[in-house]
Amino acid sequence: MADLTEIMNWTFIQETEVPTEINEILIGGEIVEVAYKTIRDVAVITNKRIIVADKQGVTGKKVEVYTIPFKSIVMYSSENAHGILDFNAEIELWTRAGKFKLNLKKGIDIRKLDKIIGQHIL
Repeated sequence: MADLTEIMNWTFIQETEVPTEINEILIGGEIVEVAYKTIRDVAVITNKRIIVADKQGVTGKKVEVYTIPFKSIVMYSSENAHGILDFNAEIELWTRAGKFKLNLKKGIDIRKLDKIIGQHIL
């Protein structure tokens, strides 16, 4: 099992396509809003939840999938500097399970993600 601080902290690198294995776990009425490449795999934001697939081990054949339902988010914040030295931005999510951090590399539209989260939790 991964360290708890690693579980609660993910880095989104760039937008990407939704992998087939993630499409296979979506429920009826669930629609993908956007997907991001992470350090080792992918994060998918739907109209119902945030899904993070985390490849494990040397070969990456074992995949652990985390789900953060929007209904469990009680508060969130977003932070970015909007400047030349702003190499990343971050979103923090407070849920009933604890606090999660989403690090966004330069080039990812934080306001797009802000809007998606806001639409589904408010």
